[in-house]
Amino acid sequence: MISKTKFKGLLVFQNKSFKDKRGYFKELLREKELSKRFLFMIMSFSKKNVIRGLHIQTKKPQGKYISVLKGKIFDVALDLRKNSKTFGKYFTTIISEKNSRSIFIPSGFAHGFCGLEKENYIIYFCSNYRHAKSELGVKYNDKELDINWPVKKPIISKKDKKNISFSEFKKKFNK
Repeated sequence: MISKTKFKGLLVFQNKSFKDKRGYFKELLREKELSKRFLFMIMSFSKKNVIRGLHIQTKKPQGKYISVLKGKIFDVALDLRKNSKTFGKYFTTIISEKNSRSIFIPSGFAHGFCGLEKENYIIYFCSNYRHAKSELGVKYNDKELDINWPVKKPIISKKDKKNISFSEFKKKFNK
């Protein structure tokens, strides 16, 4: 089942899971349900209370299809598309191994998440290759965005601590 959101192109997928006494088999993505081409696939591991993001590539932007293989995350997609009706607004959802949910985030969104369990394994299907020279981050705790993250003492990378404010992003990229 696919659910649309108020954000153009941002979709939530309820994947089919087939369980029996041996375990389960889960369908993550069917091309006929999302006619996108994914060139690059990555996996990440995060511990509980780790916040990653909010990341975007300003050149060669990536659409991302995200699923959790093990664990549970609080997922955030921030609309940074210049002429979008929802520019500067964000969407949040819980994605977990148990709820079998995935999300497609179109190009032009910044993405981040918070690990909610001891071990969180996330898989990303990306519509474009990594372009390190145009990688950018918006502060996860920017007061203007006011995202209600589910953790009081997050673990943040050195790189993400240097992310720019939403105001700085608007000045630099939304001319």
